[in-house]
Amino acid sequence: MATQTTEKQGYFPRWTLKTEGIIAPDERLPWGQTIFVGLQHVLAMFGATVLAPIIMGFDPNTAIFFSGIGTLIFFLIVGGRVPSYLGSSFSFIAVVLAATGFASGFKGPGLNPNIGVALGGIIAAGVVYAIIGLIVIFVGYRWIEYLMPPAVTGVVVAVIGLNLAPVAISEAATSQFDTWMAVITVLAVAAVAVYAPGPLRRLPILLGGIIGYLIYLVFANGFSIGKPIDFTNLGKAAWIGLPNFTAPSFHPGAMALIAPVAIILVAENLGHVKAVGAMTGRNLDKYLGRAFLGDGVATIISATGGGTGLTTYAENIGVMAVSRIYSTVIFIIAAVVAILLGFCPKFGALIATIPLGVLGGLAIVLFGLIAATGGRIWVQNNVDFSKSRNLVTAAVALTMGAGNFTINIGGFSLGGIGTATFAAIILYQILRERNPQPEEAVTADSAVGLDPRAEPQAGAGE
Repeated sequence: MATQTTEKQGYFPRWTLKTEGIIAPDERLPWGQTIFVGLQHVLAMFGATVLAPIIMGFDPNTAIFFSGIGTLIFFLIVGGRVPSYLGSSFSFIAVVLAATGFASGFKGPGLNPNIGVALGGIIAAGVVYAIIGLIVIFVGYRWIEYLMPPAVTGVVVAVIGLNLAPVAISEAATSQFDTWMAVITVLAVAAVAVYAPGPLRRLPILLGGIIGYLIYLVFANGFSIGKPIDFTNLGKAAWIGLPNFTAPSFHPGAMALIAPVAIILVAENLGHVKAVGAMTGRNLDKYLGRAFLGDGVATIISATGGGTGLTTYAENIGVMAVSRIYSTVIFIIAAVVAILLGFCPKFGALIATIPLGVLGGLAIVLFGLIAATGGRIWVQNNVDFSKSRNLVTAAVALTMGAGNFTINIGGFSLGGIGTATFAAIILYQILRERNPQPEEAVTADSAVGLDPRAEPQAGAGE
């Protein structure tokens, strides 16, 4: 239910103290409670923000550090008006693996030897994203809704999960023991999501991962059934130290491959801002341009030092929906905590001990959730699949994305997510009705010859 609150004027909010009920973006709880809620948001983003860099071969400690930096940048650019946490984007995984060749050599946690190539491409995506933000600031956002209606954004989001599915399965199938641990981890995540009490249900990836890790530790290190976890590097790691910064390198092919991800981030951020607006009872559309710009600049800064591409996090939006606490000041607290974690090498070394079977199980759930979110977008926006343009657009794009349909033109290569994204956008516009009618003259089923009620068309078969 929307909160129907009134926004106060000024670039930054003047957070009014409030001790109970719904807490609006420009309100805050007492500082003790504010810090506690900020820590809860760190937990909410943690599982996904760590898993994405591990799969791409990035340093998870550095990714956590830059997620905090990026969140502060976003906060400054939107003037503290849009409550959001920026974490590692899964939209970059497939293109980064393709650009660096890391997927074929992935044998467990470890740094990608071509990480600099990926960083250059992520910076290119951030630049495109920031330019889109500037355009929206000056001319408005209606053109984005025209190009990417729910029928298109749903398929683009679903394609990300489907395209990444082989990565998750390959991790889970490294050995028979890893396969069983992946299954156990999936079950643990599902059990937490459904049966855990209260707020713990909002942390299925984190808690499910911990359960899977402990079970793996018992059977592998305790009973020697699988490959034991090696804690050597954990013992050597210091408690305090700088994050593992990496400089980008710019390769035109990788930049061309990764830059189109900006379009996906726009669609994702658009949905998140509208969701937060609906929950808070405020129209946040006027901040869309600044939100795109903030996310784009944050992604550029992150990749400049070795961090992942960033995006607003649905996990944290879920926490806000449950707690009904939308105060933007809590994200300053969460960002500062993330930055502090980045200065703890021992924390990063602990993350690096996560076994492959557990990672595979977590990836199966996360990538599946991404794919399912595309369907959720269709359902929430009442996308009508009796319309042939919606059905054909989704059918073509989903197949291209899941099959990783790649186009090579000279030295330029566009992978499955990119081809599916552009196919969805272009096909929808080509098939768009110029004179919309209440009912489609030909149903979606009859368009592919499956509707027994369809009457023969004049001249058919002649």
